[in-house]
Amino acid sequence: MIERIHQLEKIARELEPSLDQRTDWLNKVIKYGNDFIDHIYEIPAYVATADEGIGLLDSPISEKGTDIETLLTSLKQDVDRPGLNPASGGHLGYIPGGGIYHSALADYLTCITNRYAGIYFASPGAVRMENMLLDWMASIVAYPKSAGGNLTSGGSIAGLIGVVAAREAHQLKARDFERSVIYLTKQVHHSMEKAIRIAGLQECPKRYVPMDDHYRMSADGLERLILEDKKSGLNPWLVIASAGTTDVGAVDPLDAIGDITSAHGLWFHLDGAYGAFFALCEEGEKILKGMEKSDSIVMDPHKGLFLPYGSGAVLVKDKAALKAAFSYEANYMQDAAATSEEFSPADLSPELTKHFRGPRLWLPLKLVGVAPFRAALEEKLLLARYFHEQMKQLDGFELGPYPDLSVVAFRFIPKRGDPNQFNERLLKEVQRDGRVFLSSTTIDGKFIIRLAVLAFRTHLETVELAISILENTAKVELDAL
Repeated sequence: MIERIHQLEKIARELEPSLDQRTDWLNKVIKYGNDFIDHIYEIPAYVATADEGIGLLDSPISEKGTDIETLLTSLKQDVDRPGLNPASGGHLGYIPGGGIYHSALADYLTCITNRYAGIYFASPGAVRMENMLLDWMASIVAYPKSAGGNLTSGGSIAGLIGVVAAREAHQLKARDFERSVIYLTKQVHHSMEKAIRIAGLQECPKRYVPMDDHYRMSADGLERLILEDKKSGLNPWLVIASAGTTDVGAVDPLDAIGDITSAHGLWFHLDGAYGAFFALCEEGEKILKGMEKSDSIVMDPHKGLFLPYGSGAVLVKDKAALKAAFSYEANYMQDAAATSEEFSPADLSPELTKHFRGPRLWLPLKLVGVAPFRAALEEKLLLARYFHEQMKQLDGFELGPYPDLSVVAFRFIPKRGDPNQFNERLLKEVQRDGRVFLSSTTIDGKFIIRLAVLAFRTHLETVELAISILENTAKVELDAL
């Protein structure tokens, strides 16, 4: 047995590369990363390829390793080339993510040190860091000291945590679901509908609240529905509002919704995954007035703070509600029994084992301060407004609502032919061009093109390029009719 152990150890020690090997690999990886960043303004925002990265499958996982140069070549050709380039300033579709360099440094150190951030006992500093960051976010939305939260993989899990906390705070049981009413709009992000289903609440009646002409929830319509349901003997308990919808970037009347939910004893959950961090700038703070009246809120650092994907967050005004929903005990964890006033992430979320997400936010905030983030967010608001104003002056383009935040919805109205088909062709040609990437949605049966400004590399020249491409491509498509 000892001989076999020694044989296995010799092979297993390949998992511990030497200093020379580490240095060689690291230098080549750093060069790849630097080359990518140095050429980022030249790389297309979208590349449509026939192979779609299938070459990756030509090198399956095997018993023997492969040299780093071959692997980086495969990464460049088959992963980083085809499809959407989220690191590009030309990424103006969906809700752009981030990918700031500072976070990459933090993730490198996080992966090497591999701190376990789920339980305070295991890594007090890691838990303190994440809780400190959550406290900072709570201050942005004016939540009280009693607030708590969790750094999540994104808005979907964050929203699920908020819904489950609401369910437990209202002590809903399965027998209550068929009469316990949820209020939302047709513009609420689909992940919230998904969260309702995963949380076992699919049987709850859902009321879709009417919206105004800017696709914002009608506060009067909400209260009218609540009163009607109460009169019918139902149990109104949850309102889901948006601080920046995906389709048009609309911000619901948060102040009025907060007053209504407070008066009627409903839980107010706010999906601010896209928009909440705009509160860091003065203009955004005005638009988002009333966020502090919510009971829970989702806010994604991988959107509004430009972090790499996998950086979401949920805050709940009363952290005790989170603990009641997610805290569990196990005999094998008895050594880690609470030893501090700090709440462990594992007691406030579904995750026990989790990635230590704190450093990817902490390091950039500490290295450069909040000011550049604040400036970038205000810049994005103004760029969206600039785009809206410039596009209004172009013949044939029909603009949606003036942007609340940084999403602009629009379409082209040809003098003949089907507008939906025309705009679908227009968008495909813009995407085929690849210098900027726009996306689409359907609203009231209309094919709508969206421009979403949130990538930290998107600046005035990018928006002007998008305007030029749209104008010229529309002319070409008109000539082809």
